[in-house]
Amino acid sequence: MDVSAKQGLGLDSLLEAIVLTADAELDLRANPKQDGQGVAIEAHLDKGRGPVATVLVQRGTLHVGDSIVCGEAFGRVRALLDENGDPVPDAPPSRPVQVLGLTAVPGAGDSFLVVSDDRMARQIAERREARERTAMFAQRRPRVTLEDLESALKSGEREELLLIIKGDVSGSVEALEDALLKIDVGEDVLLRVIGRGVGAITQDDVNLAIASDAVIVGFNVRPAGRAGELAQREGVDIRYYSVIYQAIEEIEAALKGMLKPEFEEVQLGTAEIREVFRVPRIGNVAGCIVRSGTINRGSKARLVRDGVVVSGSLTVDSLRRFKDDVTEVREGYECGIGVGYSDIKVEDVIETYEMREKPRV
Repeated sequence: MDVSAKQGLGLDSLLEAIVLTADAELDLRANPKQDGQGVAIEAHLDKGRGPVATVLVQRGTLHVGDSIVCGEAFGRVRALLDENGDPVPDAPPSRPVQVLGLTAVPGAGDSFLVVSDDRMARQIAERREARERTAMFAQRRPRVTLEDLESALKSGEREELLLIIKGDVSGSVEALEDALLKIDVGEDVLLRVIGRGVGAITQDDVNLAIASDAVIVGFNVRPAGRAGELAQREGVDIRYYSVIYQAIEEIEAALKGMLKPEFEEVQLGTAEIREVFRVPRIGNVAGCIVRSGTINRGSKARLVRDGVVVSGSLTVDSLRRFKDDVTEVREGYECGIGVGYSDIKVEDVIETYEMREKPRV
């Protein structure tokens, strides 16, 4: 079935199909006489009107003057606005409206319900806030068992990046937090969100960042009042973003930068021993021909005999071409190599290598 809202194509058939499906297969009836219940679709902080939540009434009817709880926010409904911004006295089931009068900005997806009075609304909101705080603390700080304690002590203290997220609307804050917490760069580095909210970055946010050494992430918001001056004076890092993907990329890069570097061995060259010379005050020096790569003075080396490593912690102390000291000898040339090890024999192989930092993928 072709449907177009702009052209008005197929709308009657669509509505008829929805009504038919609702009547035949689903019991989608709601009691409009009970107290209102529903869900917050979006919420933001308006300069002139304070916290504004867009809610969808699912059961009952929401009236102006009702005491409601929405997530961790509560208050008395001061006004209800329809999709055109016009005030309405009530909102029946399936009606989306904007609610004014809440004490805080709820989160997108938080459920709301009408209660008997403001006191009960406050108590329910405080209990929800305490439960959410306990759940966040338990989730962000995994407990260490006795079996894990030994390995945790051996590995040392794990690095941790603490974030405080502030945004213009609760949906953006929630989406950004979920995206950041999904970043996984291994077990050595953890990311933890210790605070989040809607609205400008306040001095309380900056003070929390100072106390916990956290980074503040502002999504379409800026510091309010003297919060910016305080952050600059105390050296608090505030990052501003308007695109979620940019925030994810920079935070992921920061987490990878906190990882301990990984090194891999890179072979530089090999040299076969042709002669062994005894030099006073130095010891045995190997007369070699470079078979591959380059032999560099000062590089790490190992001595291999018949495919078995005789000594693996050597250093090219001296490197000579005839009577001249040189810094490197390339493939195909002869040279004298001193590695500070006397047990060398003809046909032994000297391998040189270096440890290079392995880039994180």
